[in-house]
Amino acid sequence: MVNEYEIKKQICDIGKRIYNRNMVASNDGNISVKLNDHEFLCTPTGVSKGFMTPEYICKVDQNGNVIQANKGFRPSSEIKMHMRVYQKRPDVGSVVHAHPVYATSFAIAGIPLTQPIMPEAVIALGCVPIAEYGTPSTNEIPDNVEKYLPYYDAVLLESHGALTWGPDLLNAYMKMESVEFYAQLLYQSRMLGGPKEFDEATVQKLYQIRRQMGLPGKHPANLCLNKDGINCHNCGGSCGQADKVPGLPERLIHGSVSSEPREASPEVIAEITRRVLEQLGK
Repeated sequence: MVNEYEIKKQICDIGKRIYNRNMVASNDGNISVKLNDHEFLCTPTGVSKGFMTPEYICKVDQNGNVIQANKGFRPSSEIKMHMRVYQKRPDVGSVVHAHPVYATSFAIAGIPLTQPIMPEAVIALGCVPIAEYGTPSTNEIPDNVEKYLPYYDAVLLESHGALTWGPDLLNAYMKMESVEFYAQLLYQSRMLGGPKEFDEATVQKLYQIRRQMGLPGKHPANLCLNKDGINCHNCGGSCGQADKVPGLPERLIHGSVSSEPREASPEVIAEITRRVLEQLGK
């Protein structure tokens, strides 16, 4: 079993990688690792992630309260966001938050990363939705992220950055690399006239490969999780009826509004019923 000091060194190493890859500027970003259900290591506030040493790292409990911190250091103000991930995803062992340039640009523009353009992104990452804007250091961000936690392993934070999580620190960090690489490829391919997307059959083949690989985490490879109208390619467009329902978010199918009539899924029907009843005050 790796001791705490070694984990602190690993956090510092990942911090340097994030800083050197221009995923953060100045004192931005934060990293945490779960030791057990009641103890977590996390980066401190107000320090550059590229210049940390193990003495910088703080220990907190499941509520974000300080267990141990050296003089002059206190946990990141975003620890609430990390704790919410651990609370709702018991399988998660580490959380990484950063401001990678391309991914954050998509978050600022309000564009989720959902187009199936490369096998690696479809298999290992899946869709990356955008969690609605929240004021940093408040419960607004974890509250807005929470609804995505059961279904995804990464989210963009509207006008803020990106958040990734995984079973261990390296996995969570690699997801951040994948999110940024995916965003950069998507941006640059759009500059060349638009990416060529996989068709539904190709996406389903890639999902089958993921199932056979038995990769950890949540991923839309087993069923459609697009229950609330948030656009993604995991259902192959079968949830397209959501764009016909007043009050539901616009559905984008593979990057464009679907005009093809489709049979509404049970999930969409349930959502329509719920919203109608809400409007009737029942």
